[in-house]
Amino acid sequence: MTVLRAARRALCMAALTLASATAMAGNEPVAQLVQASSQIGFISKQMGVPVEGQFRKFDAQVAFDPKQPEGGTVALQIDMASAALGVPQSDAELPKAPWFDTARFPKASFRSSAIKSLGGGRFDIAGRLTIKGHAQEIVVPVTITQSADRSTAAGSFTIQRLAFKVGEGEWADTTMIGDEVQVRFKLVLTGLRPL
Repeated sequence: MTVLRAARRALCMAALTLASATAMAGNEPVAQLVQASSQIGFISKQMGVPVEGQFRKFDAQVAFDPKQPEGGTVALQIDMASAALGVPQSDAELPKAPWFDTARFPKASFRSSAIKSLGGGRFDIAGRLTIKGHAQEIVVPVTITQSADRSTAAGSFTIQRLAFKVGEGEWADTTMIGDEVQVRFKLVLTGLRPL
């Protein structure tokens, strides 16, 4: 009976060790977003004049090894009610149904499907961007720089607002407000492995 008990214990320990090793092998270290130092902004054109705005609340989960990024993931959630153009009248309009409709769609999101290293701290991150319930596959170019214990992931990309039904009804007229919107970001992270 003692031999049988010892054998069972050894078998359990071996199974736990194997399970632990398997779990560790698939997990990438998760970097932490430094919210106070990070920014997500957007630039649209009204009557041909660039107008800048920003999102004040967002969160990111970044888990990948820059030296072997293929198995990593990036996920981002943006609080759409935090959008601001810096003009009170315009800021009051953004949450309404024709624009971000934050009552029905409080968050926008991006979730990666593939990460490709281009060398020199540059990466292409492919994934799905969802705004106002509408999704588009995009590729986001990102450059990562590192200093001390911090990494900064920065880049920009362009979307068409009408593909996401942002600016409906009378605001769909692109002679007033352009269809193209440039998104710019700087995400400061701790805990990302060295380049």
